[in-house]
Amino acid sequence: MKNRDLLAGRGAVVSGGSRGIGRAVVELLADLGAAVVVNGRDADAVTETVTAVTAKGGRATAMIGPADDEAVATALVDTCRDTFGRFDILINCAGIAEPPGSSILDISADDFNRLLSAHIGTVFHTCRVAARAMVEQGHGTIVNTSSVAFLGDYGGTGYPAGKGAVNGLTVAIAAELKAKGVRANVVCPGARTRLSTGDDYEKHIADLHRRGLLDDVTMHASLDSAPPAFVAPLYAYLASDLSRDVTGQILVAAGGFVGRFERPTPSLLGYRDHHDAAPWGIEDLHKMIGVRGPFP
Repeated sequence: MKNRDLLAGRGAVVSGGSRGIGRAVVELLADLGAAVVVNGRDADAVTETVTAVTAKGGRATAMIGPADDEAVATALVDTCRDTFGRFDILINCAGIAEPPGSSILDISADDFNRLLSAHIGTVFHTCRVAARAMVEQGHGTIVNTSSVAFLGDYGGTGYPAGKGAVNGLTVAIAAELKAKGVRANVVCPGARTRLSTGDDYEKHIADLHRRGLLDDVTMHASLDSAPPAFVAPLYAYLASDLSRDVTGQILVAAGGFVGRFERPTPSLLGYRDHHDAAPWGIEDLHKMIGVRGPFP
């Protein structure tokens, strides 16, 4: 994207903005004229990102802390307003990976809750603060990060559960706040980051392929992801006025691929009018349901 004025004068908050996809988003927003509050848990990583942005003439400031904490979420919005004079954009990129080999058979309750907090907890706390501020001023845009892992094809526990919850909450926010000038969308990114590299990750992908959960194309794409710079433009587009009519969408960006999850609708398996028919019998349900399923 070449238009350096696309986000001129806007104030933005990016949780998880110090590494990977979040950092690529921060750098692009700043290149397009936005002033950015960079949030993350690692003070050194956040400071380094802010320094890199300001060295190029961009505007950025650091806010250290976990965004799934209510006080931190509140401070992020306050810092954006106090430092840059306005708050227009919230982008959530914070997240953590499943523990290696995580399974519903052995994950601890603490690990599961930690995963949920990092994903849906971050979105809840930041969106709750941001939504109030945006409604008050009559405008604003929210972009949350999910993952195609919400489909369950990649296994896991708290990660797909948290990402599925992110989708549901974001779509609900979009529906509620559309009339108030606030938009909310989801990006499911595919990029090479610390969460999608390393021996444990590669073994996990190979195991899913061996079990038939990933086809050849998906396996190779998962092992050869493009850099984060390939997905950052979708976040910037959704943050800009070019997407003024886009809300409540779940989008995908992975390398050169851009896609959209259409709104789920049930396909008809059978119908009876309950006014003049008995409930479905067990054998009837088996004939409709038992012969088909999501996995081979």
